This record gives sequence, C-alpha cells and structure tokens, in this order.
Amino acid sequence: MTVRADACTWDVIDEGPRDAAQSMLLLPGGMCSAGMFTELMAEPVLSRTRRVAVTLPGHAGTEPPGDFSTEEYARLASDLASKLAVGVVVGFSMGAMVAYEMAVSGAYKGPLVLLGSSLSSADEPALFRIIIRLGSVLGTLPAALLKKAAAALAGQAKISADRQGELKADFARNDPRVMRQWLRSYMRWLRRDDNPAQRLCDAGNRAWVVHSEKGDGALTRHERAVLEACDHVKVITLPGRTFFLPIEESAAIARVITEALAPAH
Repeated sequence: MTVRADACTWDVIDEGPRDAAQSMLLLPGGMCSAGMFTELMAEPVLSRTRRVAVTLPGHAGTEPPGDFSTEEYARLASDLASKLAVGVVVGFSMGAMVAYEMAVSGAYKGPLVLLGSSLSSADEPALFRIIIRLGSVLGTLPAALLKKAAAALAGQAKISADRQGELKADFARNDPRVMRQWLRSYMRWLRRDDNPAQRLCDAGNRAWVVHSEKGDGALTRHERAVLEACDHVKVITLPGRTFFLPIEESAAIARVITEALAPAH
C-alpha cells in the first residue's frame, strides 16, 4: 500500500492493530524496501504493536524525492512519524541515519533503535567510500557495481534461498542514475565534521545503537566512547558476523525494541 504525507508518497507495510497502544516506524537501508523488516515484524513479542515499515523514496524502484539529502529524508520521515503517532523509530543502515537526523534536528523526540548505523564516513567500509567517489568520474557504473555487491552480500546472509532471492529482487529494482544521486548526498552528510556521537547524546532521545561484531559497519573509538558515556544511550554489540540485522537477528532486535517501547525509568 502507499501513504501520502507532506507531498511524499511512501510504500508502506502496515501490520498489527490500528488501535494498538504502541506503534513503531521502521526505516530500511539504502536500496532496500520495507520488506527488509519482514522477519522483525513477525516476531511474536511485537504482535500487539502496530508495525509500520516504509521504503525510503527513491530506493528499490520507488518514486524519488525532490531532494536526496539526509536532512530532507529526516524531515519527510518525521512528518510521517507524527502522522502515525509512533512510539519508537527503528532504522537500519542508511535508514538508521535518517532516524538519527530526525532526533538531532529536534523534529522527533521519542526513542530510537539504530541498527548498523554509520555516524561518519569512517564507519563505512573503504570499498563503499571508493565506489561513491568513482561515481563522479565513471557516472552510473559504480552504482551498478554496488547493486551487484549488495546481491552478493544477500547470497551470504544466514537466510533461506527464497529470502535471499527477495532481497536480490529489491536491489535489482534500483536505478543506478537515482542511486548515484542519493549516494553522493549520503556521503556528503557522512563527511560533515560535527561530532555526531555527541550530537546524538545532546539531542536527549533515548537511543539503542546496535551493531554486530562484524559485517554491518562499526563505530569509531571516539564515537563508541562518547555514546557509552551517555546515560540515555545504550550501545549493543551482537556476537558474530551479520550483514542484515533486522533479518538475521530479528529476535534480538525485537527484544531491544520492546525495551525502547517501555516507559523510561
């Protein structure tokens, strides 16, 4: 289904009771659709919660926005979160950074669960940064290569062959011309030098920052130290190697979300 909010059309998966006492907004990563959260939304512990997953505009073949900046994505997502009156925002990868920007901009005051987040360019794999830089010289070719790389990662994920096929189909729907635009905007945002971990702490939102030991990016030593010292931010490192946290670690993530939905002590 689609939902219209602030002149933006969102592809949406909406599950759970419409009159639920608690609700959440789920923002997937780059190239991904709302279907990224299928396993997470099916976790029994969340069954009484309204679960709304969306595809970021311009990803997985959806209609692009007029502005690809992370700030604009955050503004659009904040408007949607307000319209839905959600109690927690959950973001994965690029979606996590949209959720982060929602908080640090002051547009969203509720709890956050940030999965596989990259607060700065140093948190992203070197190959990813190189591919984006090459886009200024080689046009859409690097974006096309990134699509193939994402499909290869899906093939290594600890999920069924059918589920791997669904992810690969999502990646295939991305237009390299559109990808080139949002990749460049995203990297500009990551390269800002504004002490992002401290900005998250200063925003005041309760936040859970979740990574696996390997596979989904990382935090710099400084970022981790700042966040671990912040009394309303919890840093969680799951054991092992994981590429797609909402899918491969859905039970663990669901437990984190229930903690985020609980009243603050």
